[in-house]
Amino acid sequence: MHDDDFHGDDHGHLHSLASLEQNPDFVTEDVEGFEVFTLRSVGIDIGSSTTHMIFSRLKLRREGAGFASTFKVAEREVLFQSPIMLTPYLSGTLIDTDKVKAFITKGYKDAGVETGDVDTGAVVITGEALKKENAQPIVEFFAKESGKFICASAGAHHEALIAAHGSGAAGLSKEKGVPVLNVDMGGGTTKLSFIEKGEVKQTSAVSVGARLFAFDDQAVINRVEDAANMIMSRLGRAVEIGGTISEKEKVQYSGLMADALFDLILGREPSDLTQELMITEHLNPEDVKRAEYVVFSGGVSEYVYENDATAYGDVGPHLGAAVRERIGQYAGQLHHPVAGIRATVIGAGEYTLQASTTTSFLSNPEVLPQFGLQVIKWATESEQTLEEMKRNFLLSLDKHDLEQPSQETALAISITGYPDYPYMRKVAEAIAERMNRTGADPAPLHLILDHDVAKSLGGILKNELNVQQDIVGVDGIDVGDLDFVDIGNAMGTSGVIPVTVKSLIFGLKSQY
Repeated sequence: MHDDDFHGDDHGHLHSLASLEQNPDFVTEDVEGFEVFTLRSVGIDIGSSTTHMIFSRLKLRREGAGFASTFKVAEREVLFQSPIMLTPYLSGTLIDTDKVKAFITKGYKDAGVETGDVDTGAVVITGEALKKENAQPIVEFFAKESGKFICASAGAHHEALIAAHGSGAAGLSKEKGVPVLNVDMGGGTTKLSFIEKGEVKQTSAVSVGARLFAFDDQAVINRVEDAANMIMSRLGRAVEIGGTISEKEKVQYSGLMADALFDLILGREPSDLTQELMITEHLNPEDVKRAEYVVFSGGVSEYVYENDATAYGDVGPHLGAAVRERIGQYAGQLHHPVAGIRATVIGAGEYTLQASTTTSFLSNPEVLPQFGLQVIKWATESEQTLEEMKRNFLLSLDKHDLEQPSQETALAISITGYPDYPYMRKVAEAIAERMNRTGADPAPLHLILDHDVAKSLGGILKNELNVQQDIVGVDGIDVGDLDFVDIGNAMGTSGVIPVTVKSLIFGLKSQY
């Protein structure tokens, strides 16, 4: 199969930024006439243990008018769900890309869908799969869809963020108005998210998973990750390819992982093993203790909730049982996710056509247009000190596993309080500290602001703090934490910049 196999004509359901640039009047006339339209979307999840895909039909209805036309999903219908395939590997460091591509091609065929029939989609590659040498070429393979696909190669923090929304935990927190803990258990890692009022406040990841080692029908081990032997050392032995493991050892091994996980779920003092298995920093234990619900998602959750008893040559059933045995230690309520192993994106299905005001900042017009920029949300307040602002900025970057905004991202800054010069100067200094570091990425800095202060902030960054990167600043734009944006060329003499916001769409309403 060739890369071209995934190319197809755009059906024109959405008007491109190019159309907007050629005919500015188009925004207020033609777009306003589209009250409803339908998209066909595909979501593809390539994880460390499993790979699967889902086709959906999304009906969008226009809200608002003119420069702030927002298309929101009114109806969602799942058209086809693929079987779940064990993610294929050529070796410990290489994914079998031919098998992944063949699986996806078959998924299209079984769904009765041509690649050109898909209007939009999302590809997420996560966990141990992301660490493999050829993970990035897989993402780039889909990126060739010329903006039709959102390609999210999710590191530990970003994967936790996606899982919190995909499981319905964020929706539960928003609807109930209470703190919720999401625990997304996969093959190589478990991601934890602390959510408050629908917003993911903290994320964390630990090497607890069903497939840190795998075995065949005779219990002969055929795959081993480093973390497996950290755990097995507590049992006085190692696991290695070609060796075997007994049923008793599987149970003991899974119990050790569950104990480590419950150190984090209960906010108790972590054991030495738990510390060794941590991939990121812990969640704040005092916050964790405030969570009124816990939601398990990911492949292992199917065993936690006893939805599935199928074994896949790993300790998934044993780990699920070990977690279930310890649930009684949790003081809050156990809540079922929207979907367990399929708690993944349905696709990129919400589109907002917006336009920046005349207070935009553009240091170099040649850097536009930009497509598929991943949004990084950063909330600021006028009362914050500079140090508080810097700390919160770093937390926002950490959510997306970044040290600074990159060429593929857009920094979305929310302003709370009167945006006077001292306030904007603090915001600018926090940004400049990251951008002016030795070895910082020279790529353009994309800024999105919810107040009309892009020109002011851009001027401080360029003229006072000598940020060397080109700066694109658009304002009056509303975006979310899991959105992607296209920023078009400035239109005519008005200088108005069209912005299309594309949102990841997850499952249906939370189950209560």
